[in-house]
Amino acid sequence: MILIADSGATKTEWLLTGSDGTAQTIYTVGLNPYFLNTEAIAMVLCDQLLPATNGADIQTVYYYGTGCNSPASCAIVATAIRVVWPSVQTVEVESDMLGAARAACGNEPGIVCILGTGSNACRYDGRQITSPSHSLGFWLGDEGSGGYLGKSLVVDFLHDKLPPDLQQRFVGQYPLSRVTVLENAYQKPAPNRYFASFTPFLSENMAHPYVQNVVKQAFLTFLDLYVKRFPESVEWPVHFIGSVAFYFQDLLRAAAAERQVRLGRMLQAPMEHLARYHGENK
Repeated sequence: MILIADSGATKTEWLLTGSDGTAQTIYTVGLNPYFLNTEAIAMVLCDQLLPATNGADIQTVYYYGTGCNSPASCAIVATAIRVVWPSVQTVEVESDMLGAARAACGNEPGIVCILGTGSNACRYDGRQITSPSHSLGFWLGDEGSGGYLGKSLVVDFLHDKLPPDLQQRFVGQYPLSRVTVLENAYQKPAPNRYFASFTPFLSENMAHPYVQNVVKQAFLTFLDLYVKRFPESVEWPVHFIGSVAFYFQDLLRAAAAERQVRLGRMLQAPMEHLARYHGENK
């Protein structure tokens, strides 16, 4: 059987497929080798994934994940997989960016962007990524992402810059204090996940002028920093993958039109298209 993984900062989606066409979707927490070592990842796999596979004879694993952008980080994940399934024949660990590119473009060239908890973009020639990663992570970058949008919202809240009606709704929905926010920002793990958890408030109030301005400006910044730097963005389609791109796609389309960017696919998640890619490229 074949196991395909798409691992982001928040969760990992696993698809277990058989030669008879059977398919099973399983979810675990996100697995980032920057924060988790081989032992910790293997423990998650044993606790959250292995029982759900019901002893399936897994022979091939294709893993695409955040943080898997160097031989060392990829080896951390690959070793953990082999610890849990010692009889597996093939383990390929690649970046979430390559997974997004293969899902959105298949074997065609394009500019591919991730807008989820974090953000990034790449140039893909139909076979491989031909540009370095320009992401600076949550504190220095991730423009346009859920973490970035949530952080913008919370900072405006703490500075009393939200419009009064939104301020009242926000306080009613999130009983926050300055101390709580600072603890989650600087003392607790995964601040990107914490701040991204506030993006549903933005989507629930998408008709509000403040929300439209904050989100669109974040997308314009993302396009300027990550997409327009590629000369091919004038001619190639620009694809987006991720929950933020999907749920705020009207504002993303408006920003793309303003920057004269031709949008391609807009996918909430890459798994369905990744399964198709590996089915066609055996």
